[in-house]
Amino acid sequence: MNYELKKILVFPFVLLIRGYQKFISPFTPSSCRYSPTCSSYAKEALEKHGLLKGGWMAAKRILSCNPWGGSGYDPVPPKKK
Repeated sequence: MNYELKKILVFPFVLLIRGYQKFISPFTPSSCRYSPTCSSYAKEALEKHGLLKGGWMAAKRILSCNPWGGSGYDPVPPKKK
């Protein structure tokens, strides 16, 4: 897929995440069990891996961020060539 088209498809989702980070997250208690936070992870995963794979990775991460899930340092994996 063309790099520019990929950026255009991902942009609205990244914009939503940035809006959450700027206007909602500062007013709620910190509850993410991971580093980087789930919203930062989702933004980076979308930018690195695109809408489908990055979105899937972000959804798995957000669903695992609970008292019975994981915690700790969990960076976005590099893109395979």
